[in-house]
Amino acid sequence: MLAAVNIYGMAKSRTRSTYHHGDLRNALLRAAAELAESDGPQAVTIRAAARTVGVTPTAAYRHFSGQDELLAAVRDEAFIRLGKAMLFYLDELPDSGDEVLDAVRRSIAMARGYVRFAVTEPGLFRTAFVRPAAPPPEKAERPDDPFGLLARGLDDLVKVGYMAPESRPLAEFAAWSAVHGLAVMLIDGGLADAPEQDRRLAVTRTLQLLAYGLADGEHAEPTRSAFLVDVD
Repeated sequence: MLAAVNIYGMAKSRTRSTYHHGDLRNALLRAAAELAESDGPQAVTIRAAARTVGVTPTAAYRHFSGQDELLAAVRDEAFIRLGKAMLFYLDELPDSGDEVLDAVRRSIAMARGYVRFAVTEPGLFRTAFVRPAAPPPEKAERPDDPFGLLARGLDDLVKVGYMAPESRPLAEFAAWSAVHGLAVMLIDGGLADAPEQDRRLAVTRTLQLLAYGLADGEHAEPTRSAFLVDVD
């Protein structure tokens, strides 16, 4: 039921930042994102971004008040890319015609995209979860917001009867913790240096148990049992 989890499936695309007159802010943001992609959030500085673009730090300070503001902008960009990675797997999912099965598979697909992003873009993944120096201003929710995608996926599980309505409140935090914890283990924890076979099996097992653990609705069977079969 759960095929082999391809956490390395999408090739990364890297483009060097270029500066076009009148577009310095976006050029600096692209450069800073590249710095985060390569070396994580600690590499994001005004001076490094300005040097990459080919302007003076003074010119960069006209667009960003300091490192905190630049890092916040890169964090937002990293979060957007995380959401797009989740949507990539969601969009690739075929429709089986079984609404219960498809709802579960959509949730699993988004989790798979989350893990893939962490493994293939660890610098940006770490940057996406940097704590801001000050509370960020409220923004309208984007359709590719990772947390919103997760919440809507769980709402769908309730709608089709896979998950009981009384189990829904705050379930996104439990699901997020399981997938995020796995992602961190794969890039910074005990699975970082594990053999590839073990890494893939850990992903599959985690997603299977997540799918099984959410199943307490009136229409959970036989879909629930199917997710504990075929780990390859």
